[in-house]
Amino acid sequence: MEHEDRIALFLDYENLALGARDHRSGAAFDFRPIADALAERGRVVVRRAYADWSYFDEDRRMLTRSHVELIEIPQRMGASRKNAADIKMAVDAIELAFERDYISTFVICSGDSDFTPLVHKLRELNKRVIGVGVEGSTSALLPPACDEFLYYDRLEGVDIPPVRGRHPRPARQPGPDQRPPEPEQQREQEVEDRPVGEEPGRDVDALAVQVAQTVAGLQGNASGEVTASRLKRTLLRKDPTFSESDYGFRTFGELLRHLAEHNVVDLAEGPAKGDPEVSLPEHGDREVAFGLLRGVVGDLGSAGNPVALSGLKNQLRRVRPDFSEKKLGYRSFLQFCKAAATIGAIDLRWSPEADDYLLAAQG
Repeated sequence: MEHEDRIALFLDYENLALGARDHRSGAAFDFRPIADALAERGRVVVRRAYADWSYFDEDRRMLTRSHVELIEIPQRMGASRKNAADIKMAVDAIELAFERDYISTFVICSGDSDFTPLVHKLRELNKRVIGVGVEGSTSALLPPACDEFLYYDRLEGVDIPPVRGRHPRPARQPGPDQRPPEPEQQREQEVEDRPVGEEPGRDVDALAVQVAQTVAGLQGNASGEVTASRLKRTLLRKDPTFSESDYGFRTFGELLRHLAEHNVVDLAEGPAKGDPEVSLPEHGDREVAFGLLRGVVGDLGSAGNPVALSGLKNQLRRVRPDFSEKKLGYRSFLQFCKAAATIGAIDLRWSPEADDYLLAAQG
């Protein structure tokens, strides 16, 4: 654990909560996707949120369950309303930077450009800075100042609400053996694909999805190999109640061997005995899945017509019921299709007329 990043998390809560409400069709803010994203980047040792909590009673309960320290900043001063949370947050962050040398990463959750000088100062103090903000309410000045910036809307586990004010998608008539396409298919709202941490069920298939997503996140965001011990620590950060025994395995190594037998992960000799290196399969099932996608798209678009992304995943599952792009390390079906397009298996383009992505088999 001595090589892991220690993370201090600071939330300008009013900015996040109001940004989510105003720019995500009134959707409530959820802290869990942020916690999961940071668990893949290091160990969060400080969690603080700043707001006038009289305005966020239900949110206060949600944050308390996630062990976030709530800093009360009264906002109403007589007839005027003054925002002091950003100043208090900046002072606390700088103080922590000087007092806690072991903290290597600061996460500033806000889209307010007023925090740009704070980001510059923390980086000047040799601290890594990650920003988090709602895409529609984030200043253009803040993301370039950070070492990394995460848009809350794009985090795994964030439900994307229906878009208002857009023309309805033209109705498509299903064939005799084809179900009507599900709306927002590309956004992956299926219950079976939700992260394990969101549901208490102990299902090995759901665990396989969670492991594949976590390995993909560690490979993309962490330096060095992903060992079994590192993977388990990350799974425990996402869900502190995680235990392989709940899934019928005596040890974590036995669980990994089971997943390797089912081509969810690959195992190789690690730096220490009994601590193998874990990675995602680079070929095999991915090539088979790309071939499946190409075949289904070719069949559906046999007359040379492109096939809409919405509803396509259901068609793949008709041919292969156990299909899951997340077991292959892709966070969404759209990402899986983009990867297939990259290697030339299919052609993928956005169509403003259809308000959807359209796919066609290559060649």
